Amino acid sequence: MDEKKIIAVVGATGAQGSGLCRSILNDKSGGFRVRALTRNPGSDKAKELKTLGAEVVAADVDDEKSLEKAFQGAYGAFCVTFFWEHFSPEKEYAHASAMARAAKQAGVKHVIWSTLEDTRRWVPLSDDRMPTLMDKYKVPHFDAKGEADRVFTDLGLPVTFLPTSFYWENLIHFGMGPKRGPDEKLAITFPMGNKKLPGVASDDIGKCAYSIFKKGPEFIGKTVGIAGEHLTGAQMAAALAKAIGEEVRYNDVPPETYRSFGFPGADDLGNMFQFKRDFEHVFCGARDIGIARSLNPSLQTFDVWLAVNKNRIPIEKKSRRAAGE
Repeated sequence: MDEKKIIAVVGATGAQGSGLCRSILNDKSGGFRVRALTRNPGSDKAKELKTLGAEVVAADVDDEKSLEKAFQGAYGAFCVTFFWEHFSPEKEYAHASAMARAAKQAGVKHVIWSTLEDTRRWVPLSDDRMPTLMDKYKVPHFDAKGEADRVFTDLGLPVTFLPTSFYWENLIHFGMGPKRGPDEKLAITFPMGNKKLPGVASDDIGKCAYSIFKKGPEFIGKTVGIAGEHLTGAQMAAALAKAIGEEVRYNDVPPETYRSFGFPGADDLGNMFQFKRDFEHVFCGARDIGIARSLNPSLQTFDVWLAVNKNRIPIEKKSRRAAGE
């Protein structure tokens, strides 16, 4: 009989969840096994996890009973929400609350909640330094997560709060990689001034989470913020240039310019970057690289991540004229 403790992973095929699943699956003597929760057990990613040894179960964050069932018998639960699928902070709060109640009902011994700051603690709705969005948020995809923290606490759950950082994978998947300007020069664009942006490889979040589960009681009731490195926009641009072998500039724009870019979520992200810029000491201070490295000795720096992932970053080729053809 398998005596390994079960860790139920919400969003098992997503960026954070898959990293956690693989960390557990790769640790054959670790005393834990994976229960991968997904809405679509028939997806290629779910099938791959099953092939690697995970127990794959159907569960939907919109269906609290399915979460309760999926959490039954689990020692640990990793809880994460998916704002960019629906752009609704209210839905995100509801999903987090459903996970918390399901974990309580199932008697889970250790919950990790992947969270972010409620920025309204520092920038109240009455503060017009940044616009209020959706009537009651400053950074919707942060604020709803931070607001949901108290649900886990109020239920008396054995919880570890895990504030994460800017995914470097955003340069691949989120359209934040280097873009060519009219002069054919590459640039990354953030409204961060000369302030530092904590960043992390999404896989490293899962590795840190697994270490927290393994250490158990030591981290229950604690907040553990993680990052791989804190870098300015200019430092990120220099690292990108070195990795791809072409000049990359850092294009610093005002937050109001970023908010006006017009892509879905531009106003939210403009406010997010402004919060990180204006409260650099708070945001960087809450994400200790030393703690992250103690949890995950293989924690990647940006240079290390780029060495592996530079070819995945979509970069437009120079026009023939610019290339000298």
